[in-house]
Amino acid sequence: MIRVATLPFQNTLSQAIQRAQSKLAATQTQLNTGKKASTLAGLGTDAARTLSARTVLARQESQSASATRLGTTLSLYDANITSIDTGATDLRQSILTAIGTGSGAGLQASIDSAFGQFRTALNATDGSGPLFGGSQTGDVPFKPATLADTIGATPASAFANDLVRASARVAEGTDLTYGVVASDLGSTMLAAFRTLAEAGTIGDKMTAAQKDALGTAVNQIATALTGVRAVNAENGRKQSQVETLATRGEERATLLKDSISRVEDADFGQISTDLAQQQSVLKASYSVFGQLTSMSLVDYLK
Repeated sequence: MIRVATLPFQNTLSQAIQRAQSKLAATQTQLNTGKKASTLAGLGTDAARTLSARTVLARQESQSASATRLGTTLSLYDANITSIDTGATDLRQSILTAIGTGSGAGLQASIDSAFGQFRTALNATDGSGPLFGGSQTGDVPFKPATLADTIGATPASAFANDLVRASARVAEGTDLTYGVVASDLGSTMLAAFRTLAEAGTIGDKMTAAQKDALGTAVNQIATALTGVRAVNAENGRKQSQVETLATRGEERATLLKDSISRVEDADFGQISTDLAQQQSVLKASYSVFGQLTSMSLVDYLK
């Protein structure tokens, strides 16, 4: 039988079906990806603004990561400086007790223990190198291995660090210089340990010379503690600054992500509505096309 529908009408209807299929496919892609478009070009006039926001976000996330790493480093500084403070404070108290009682029982062990704690803290690492070495990574910052090694030692011979401080970008336009080196932190304490080492091994009964040396060491430790606490206070100030900047950075990153999301992310409520409508249109198009192509002259004559 000869079909009543003309070929041009069939072509027009076929093109309409293809357009409906394309729209439905695009909507299904949005549903699967959660994005309005698969490329920036698909965002139209919002593309430039989104690209700029993504650039700023990437820079902000890099700075936040740098601030996080710096915060960890400053915390390590704090832990080890506090260890030196605690050890020196306990040692000073032990010496004062020995001077007050006139008995040196157990004092030598306390001195050796405090020296070990002091040396361990100054030679601490952060996983990549000595924490208090400045830019030097080839040797430990504090050289003496035993209390006896401090006899005759000077800061120049005892410390292997340099005075280089690191710098980190922690916020837009803000670089923070940080770093504590062993010689700044421990030179006065070295003098106290040298005084104690040169006094000889302290037994239960102390000599007059040893008592004099202990008195000198007490004053040296007190002076050293003042310096140690000043260094830690400055480190704490930088910790607080980094934490504040990190918090602001997180807030800024959240705003940028929200701005990008509003432009890029699909509206699932709207997608559901569009999907239902497009499926209905496509089904109707299929139905019309099927009815049109199945008609014959007999159907027309009826």
